Amino acid sequence: MRITEAGDNEFEEVAELVKELLVELEPGNAAAIDNMQLAQIAKSLLSLGKMWAFFVRHNDSNIAVITLHECAAIYAGGVFGEISELYVKPEYRSAKVGDLLLRSAIDKGRELGWKRLEVGSPPANESPRTIKFYENKGFKCSGLRLRYLID
Repeated sequence: MRITEAGDNEFEEVAELVKELLVELEPGNAAAIDNMQLAQIAKSLLSLGKMWAFFVRHNDSNIAVITLHECAAIYAGGVFGEISELYVKPEYRSAKVGDLLLRSAIDKGRELGWKRLEVGSPPANESPRTIKFYENKGFKCSGLRLRYLID
């Protein structure tokens, strides 16, 4: 297994893995996810430098992806990173693939001068395994995120 940073020309591969993540999270929403134009969005974000992505590759196939973006807040001491998406194909979970992705994200954050790295979390009672994964890597719980969709 090896880690590679996604180039601008790998937007379709990023989008495909993110699609798998979204369908897994919301299986009843597959039709809407198909209409989201994920490849075009990934292409735009990667080419504009608004997002970074890393793959884990095994036998010349992408088996996992992490995407990151930069945020800024006074409470965070300035600019910081946030994990947008993290997905590992089910058959590779519990094989330390997530560790490789997080290590790459932290290294990228250091390179960009970020003071911290954050990730939105599901409610602990719905996904205790996800919370435990991040806590085992040194992340501290500080609440959930809420969203408001602006028209």
